[in-house]
Amino acid sequence: MADQDDSEKTEEPTHRKLEEAHKKGDLVKSQEVSTWFVMVGGATAIALMGPSAASSIMGSLTIFLAHPDAIPMDAEHLRRIWLGIGANAFAAMIGPLAILIGAALIGHIIQHSPVFTAENMKPKLSKISPKEGLKRLFGPKSLMNLSKGIVKLAVVGSVSFLIVWPERDRLALMMTWEISQLLPLVQMLALKMFAGVIAVMTVVAALDYLFEWMQWMKKQRMSIQEVKDEYKQMEGDPTVKAKLRQIRVERGRKRMMAAVPTATVIITNPTHYAVALKYEQGMGAPVVVAKGVDAVAFRIREVGKENDVPIIENPPLARALHATVEIDQEIKPEHYKAVAEVIGYVMRLKAKITGRSRR
Repeated sequence: MADQDDSEKTEEPTHRKLEEAHKKGDLVKSQEVSTWFVMVGGATAIALMGPSAASSIMGSLTIFLAHPDAIPMDAEHLRRIWLGIGANAFAAMIGPLAILIGAALIGHIIQHSPVFTAENMKPKLSKISPKEGLKRLFGPKSLMNLSKGIVKLAVVGSVSFLIVWPERDRLALMMTWEISQLLPLVQMLALKMFAGVIAVMTVVAALDYLFEWMQWMKKQRMSIQEVKDEYKQMEGDPTVKAKLRQIRVERGRKRMMAAVPTATVIITNPTHYAVALKYEQGMGAPVVVAKGVDAVAFRIREVGKENDVPIIENPPLARALHATVEIDQEIKPEHYKAVAEVIGYVMRLKAKITGRSRR
């Protein structure tokens, strides 16, 4: 069933899916990248603080090598000696340790921003399931990690051997050297080994991060149904949205038709377009109270006839007003002259009809 579910996940993850994974602490993490930064931090610590740290520790231990007979053997003196050695060792190592800790933090932060989540602390049956435990122990990821570990050991061992082997003659004589002569050689060899290993680990870390990213993106893939469900959650159900949009259109059309009887004139195409204008004394310019094409235009004309609203045929003006003016907006200045002529004609026509009726 799990294979079937995985095979259905053919769609690339959405931005929201990736954000949710990030919030849950499900992130791209490459141990090799973190290891690379720790190794760089170690090389930096040896280069900057190695000699001083070694000298400090060596100074504390000199008494054991040079004058062991002068060491007081009572408990109080031994306690003071060991406390002094411990304090010197701590002072000598605190700098390198700080560099290593900082490098380890940078190795994690550079891969992803810090995330604080309790998701991984929640109890899950899969964590105590023997079956799931065996899958994690002998699964593809575990085998991949084992293979990477073997390859790293082989590569690091080979690089270290190639660096140390040319120095084998000097290494054989190291037992006869003074400590002051020994420390520079150890530092030099250590830095050479770190440089070689870091060069190899740069390639390993880059490939491992790419592999982890591809596996993580594959894990975040979504099925078509998941994409649809997420779209519904974010944008609303398309069916419901379409229904609401239809309801809004119907309500707007009813309000528009209710305003047609108040219009001063209806300008038509004559059949395809209809625009109802309203103008009263004190208004800055005529206002479009209704407009439409085809069936809506027909309905506007019918309502206009039922309420004795004058209907004037002027195809260019009807098309221009329909295209440039929205409902409840004043007409554009470029239409003032043409509309004024139409309304003036309507006013004169009404005046004649009123005069005849009075007679």
